[in-house]
Amino acid sequence: QVQLVESGGGLVQAGGSLRLSCTASGSLFSIVAMGWYRQAPGKQRELVATVRGAETPNYADSVKGRFTVSRDNAKKAVYLQMASLKPEDTAVYYCYAGLLLFGRIYAEDYWGQGTQVTVSS
Repeated sequence: QVQLVESGGGLVQAGGSLRLSCTASGSLFSIVAMGWYRQAPGKQRELVATVRGAETPNYADSVKGRFTVSRDNAKKAVYLQMASLKPEDTAVYYCYAGLLLFGRIYAEDYWGQGTQVTVSS
């Protein structure tokens, strides 16, 4: 069974940095895409950053220039380096992966359990 396991959330002061990590465990054929979404209290889940294959990463406008997403295909991992954090970045951050499993024709969406990021002013 494939799972996404996240780590790295926490409490940080405004202007600080955090690094989130997410690793896919289990047997799979290929990773189509990986990235991060977030959900603040009372708001819908929104895209933060995703990377598909060798394409240029896609970022939400609100995090461009501050966040950097990267992948390590050998480790089946994705990372989110967050800098210049703002209180409005406070949310639960979810790892996302589009995974193609052995014997399947289409990739399926997988989500991590979420990790809390709190930025104090």
